[in-house]
Amino acid sequence: MTDQPFGPAWSAARARVPRATLLEWISFAHDACDVADGMALAHFRRDLDLERKPDRTFVTVADQGIEREVRSRILARYPDHGLIGEEYGNEAADAPTRWYIDPIDGTHNFIRGVPLFGTLLAVEVDGEMQAGMISAPALRERWWAARGLGAWARGLDGERAVRVSRVGSLDDAQLLYGSRTDNVRSGVMPGFDALIASAWRDRGFGDFWGYTLLAEGAAEAMIEVGMKPWDLAAPLVVIEEAGGRVTDAFGERRIDAESFVATNGLLHDEVLRRLRTPG
Repeated sequence: MTDQPFGPAWSAARARVPRATLLEWISFAHDACDVADGMALAHFRRDLDLERKPDRTFVTVADQGIEREVRSRILARYPDHGLIGEEYGNEAADAPTRWYIDPIDGTHNFIRGVPLFGTLLAVEVDGEMQAGMISAPALRERWWAARGLGAWARGLDGERAVRVSRVGSLDDAQLLYGSRTDNVRSGVMPGFDALIASAWRDRGFGDFWGYTLLAEGAAEAMIEVGMKPWDLAAPLVVIEEAGGRVTDAFGERRIDAESFVATNGLLHDEVLRRLRTPG
């Protein structure tokens, strides 16, 4: 264990199953995402049947079809595992091992023909996330991680290990966020605008994309509100294995909060302090 609550050794200490099990889950997730990628691309930039959910967000036949397929594959391979999915809810949610499924993260991008969408899968054991995968077929990119195995990416330039940046000053930092309007209106980030103004550069890259950029060292923080556990389960593992840190705006490490703050670790305490200080 280390004194700081982030970094490769700290993340590796969160492992709850043997290395061989983690490798098996990653292999399974790759196979599931291969199928999901094909299904998503078959509908991308084509006429879509849309439904509006009670929270006024949209769902497509692709979201529903991918989640049905992934759930079926998980239960066929791991019948004693639980499921937590965006479209079809919980199944055996009290099981010690549970999978989180976001069939298309960035559905509104998907609907509008923007290629920033992907399938997110993660597996949890006894309340601790163990492995996660983010697959973005329109970008031809995929990111994954498991406790103690590092964080990885695969794209047009092949497979590579990814690490967060070592930038230690806000003056040199690039900060990302999902929606400035949502962050400010949430009331949990009274210092958001002042924080952004203090950074070298900022961009509004929402959904999974901001988290993968952070994990790759292309940015120093990603700040968002309004997410669900299936939005954050996979990014949490990838970011922590890449050496970063994730909490809510109040400093609690969780994926069921109103807010989510991910950083390279070095800037985390300062980002939280500034977010909570009215500008």
